[in-house]
Amino acid sequence: MGRMYGPGKGMSSSVLPYQRAAPGWVKASAQEVEEAIVHAAKKGQLPSQIGALLRDCHGVPLARAVTGAKILRLLRARGLAPEIPEDLYFLIKKAVAIRKHLDRNRKDVDAKFRLVLAESRVHRLARHYRRAKKLPAVWKYDSIAASTLVA
Repeated sequence: MGRMYGPGKGMSSSVLPYQRAAPGWVKASAQEVEEAIVHAAKKGQLPSQIGALLRDCHGVPLARAVTGAKILRLLRARGLAPEIPEDLYFLIKKAVAIRKHLDRNRKDVDAKFRLVLAESRVHRLARHYRRAKKLPAVWKYDSIAASTLVA
């Protein structure tokens, strides 16, 4: 079954390992992994980028298994977490790109429709994060000020 808002087909049978402990072949200690996470966050990398960096460069398959805490929770504890959640950030970035395209190509009707879809997803996700207290209760998506959020 395909995705409702994207061309992807999903990740069938992609599940986390049952065993919650780190595999025996992981040589990095929890302290080293935490230092790598903090170092990457100070460079400006997002949590998913940090996870990919740990996987590709440091040989850590799952940071939670080694450190006992998720990447975002470690960043929050140190005050390095991004101010808006990552998935909301990328949706806003997509909406800003479509709006920029529409400024140059006013007759692109399909882009107008895609902008409506993208912005409705932003509103829905923002509502979820406001209810979950991940965003302030007064936070509101504004299409004019959105380009400053993602710049």
